[in-house]
Amino acid sequence: MDIEFNRNEDWMKLLLRDTAQKFYVIKQGGGKKVAAKQHEKKKLTARERVEYLCDKNKSIIEIGAFAGYDMYGEQGGCPSAGTVAVVAYISGKQCVVVANDQTVKAGAWFPIACKKNLRMQEIAMENHLPIIYLVDSAGVFLPMQDEIFPDKEHFGRIFRNNARMSAMGITQIAAVMGACVAGGAYLPIMSDETLMVQGNGSIFLAGPFLVKAAIGEDIDIETLGGAITHTEISGIADYKFSTEQECLDEIKKLIGKLGDKPKAGFNRANPAPPAKDANEIYGIMKVNNAKPYDMVEIIERIVDASDFDQFKKDYGKTILCGYARIDGWAVGIVANQRLIVKNRKGEMQLGGVIYNDSADKAARFILNCNQKKIPLVFLQDVTGFMVGSRSEHAGIIKDGAKLVNAVANSVVPKITIIIGNSFGAGNYAMCGKAYDPRFIYAWPSAKIAVMGGEQAAKTLMQIQLAGKTVSESEQTTLLHDIKLKYEKQTAVTYAAARLWVDDIIDPLETRRHISEAIAAANHNPHIEEFKTGVFQV
Repeated sequence: MDIEFNRNEDWMKLLLRDTAQKFYVIKQGGGKKVAAKQHEKKKLTARERVEYLCDKNKSIIEIGAFAGYDMYGEQGGCPSAGTVAVVAYISGKQCVVVANDQTVKAGAWFPIACKKNLRMQEIAMENHLPIIYLVDSAGVFLPMQDEIFPDKEHFGRIFRNNARMSAMGITQIAAVMGACVAGGAYLPIMSDETLMVQGNGSIFLAGPFLVKAAIGEDIDIETLGGAITHTEISGIADYKFSTEQECLDEIKKLIGKLGDKPKAGFNRANPAPPAKDANEIYGIMKVNNAKPYDMVEIIERIVDASDFDQFKKDYGKTILCGYARIDGWAVGIVANQRLIVKNRKGEMQLGGVIYNDSADKAARFILNCNQKKIPLVFLQDVTGFMVGSRSEHAGIIKDGAKLVNAVANSVVPKITIIIGNSFGAGNYAMCGKAYDPRFIYAWPSAKIAVMGGEQAAKTLMQIQLAGKTVSESEQTTLLHDIKLKYEKQTAVTYAAARLWVDDIIDPLETRRHISEAIAAANHNPHIEEFKTGVFQV
């Protein structure tokens, strides 16, 4: 290995180490003291519950671990959006698990908590996966109720989704292990089966204090809405247990008895590891993603046997398209090529930029994958579409629209991995969050923004200084301040905090995440007819 490779590898591993350190803090939730109080009440923490419930010998994919990161500082923060959520296996069956973290503001729902819970329901609905709710929540975080209660994608949508999933035949199980109050009380009751833990679990529309204020009745929590009340009197709950472990064991039994359902039938062969050393993936991307590199080298360290069968290899070279297998699953890969290459006319093309011919090629390849029922994997490192008179006269908007149309109307599962830049309309064309990828992940090196930091800072500075006379030193200071703020907003943790991506992953984990994503998608046998609508050719 050369010195540059080692430098690149050190940079990527440093990013990974920084991400791991942040995640270590996030995993503490509300802190060790609050967790200790949970244990005193004979309650497990959210992460302990999830760990106990899920199969130990199977893959566990956490979703939204960084949700809420560095947000709500004035409210004391909201680690992991106060919710631990995974796609994992229970009794051998792939499921979605959502657990309120009672150590974070008593499990109260912040706006980002609502967004995360809706995302998990979306995953369950799109992929027809059973979903388990481990409930322990004080309800809506009242100081921010206006940002979580009334709108379409707010708290009420949770219960709407409960009803829709029930109609779709998707199994929903709720285990009430703590408080479940007010509007949140509908979630377990709208699930297929409700389990409660005696002494800790409670369900009611209004707690004792509100009941006293509203109608003057004095009543304690257990009598009002405890496990005995709801299993013996109201009939709302179906099972009661003396310990959380017994409750979680019952969930394992219930899931283990689920019957098999039809699958989508995506093709899978015997898995094979990459022929090229997967660990070398760390050293391929350049430090700060500042220089070109060959995307093929990355692909060959992700796909089975390093076998990547390129489509239109010598045409539209700034986007790579081709067929491969990942952990045995057949996939179609659409990836940005960062090398500076020559087009068919012998002209040099900047890497990471989408040109007319590359947009045209990628659109055609996406049509092929939909025709063949092959899931699509997008590897993003894109700075946008080519600009300038030559591209405009050649119809770059038309060709870009063709690609966006194909991505938007694609009916096979789409999995997106942002490994580097994700700028401007390139984010859209390469299946960014707005284009409904089944799952979307980012490497620690990812950056998401409307344009690069340097260009954005200069543009913003020009706007702010319009009509003003300032010294060169003042301009330099202003440019530096704008750039710092902009770069903070392009950082991958900023994106993950707001759930623009499902999680930040180790590049070496890319294969596993793609494989589990397709395994999840394979549970939904309903694939719509592929129609592209009207576009200019």
